[in-house]
Amino acid sequence: MNDYPIVEAIRSILPVVDEMIVLVGDSEDETIALMQSINDPKIKIHHSVWDKHLRTGGTVLAVETNKAFQLIDPESDWAFYIQGDEVVHEQYHNSIRNACLQYKEDKRVEGLVFKYLHFYGTYDYVGDSRKWYDHEVRIIRNDKKISSYKDAQGFRVGERKLWVKPVDAYVYHYGWVKSPELMKKKQKNVSKFWIDQENLDEILAQMPDFFNYDDFDSLEKFKGTHPLVIQERIERQNWKLDLDISKKKFSLKDRLLYYFEKATGIRPFDFRNYRLLK
Repeated sequence: MNDYPIVEAIRSILPVVDEMIVLVGDSEDETIALMQSINDPKIKIHHSVWDKHLRTGGTVLAVETNKAFQLIDPESDWAFYIQGDEVVHEQYHNSIRNACLQYKEDKRVEGLVFKYLHFYGTYDYVGDSRKWYDHEVRIIRNDKKISSYKDAQGFRVGERKLWVKPVDAYVYHYGWVKSPELMKKKQKNVSKFWIDQENLDEILAQMPDFFNYDDFDSLEKFKGTHPLVIQERIERQNWKLDLDISKKKFSLKDRLLYYFEKATGIRPFDFRNYRLLK
């Protein structure tokens, strides 16, 4: 429905996992057929029914993530959590394996935090401002005291943030790469998990049919390579965007923070969904 690169997301981490738990909701689209088309014995498909009463604020996303976490083999040391619009480049597979082995016996380490690239509009632009989170936990220890938090962006033990170590790897986030029409359609569909049902119809009726990609504060051209698993999707891109990235659209405060980060690599006053171990 929303054309997520879910097949590419799964295929991108299959080489570094022993099994892949896929929890499919009560859908009317081709999700199950897509999962079956990957045709890999590591994939284990399970079925779930989403609780419609938990939609506001994205709570249902964490509930479903926790359901999938409970299905992981208790003998496994780690769990790799990946969202349907995230892809891992094959160049990072060795770094990921090495980090999991390095911290396997260090029980202080509850998770591994990845760096992020957020693509915007097309596969040629990435967001480089503070509005994009630059790190997030995507591997957690297979400890059932850990649970998905709020809208499934992070993890907690109770209300405590996880103690983590960094892994030298990026997650490529493609959630903002769609045609203007499909991007607005996705936003309308995703709104169902964030907006109270009582106000949903009125808010959706006021939304335009096209997403305005000119509404950004700062972008830069992507100069690297994309993961092999997403190359075919890139070749199928059927829209074109020419974005003027020469000007930065910041307040004075954000402009100062932006250039400070560019000069030092330090992002002050930023929210962290985890706690780094020294």
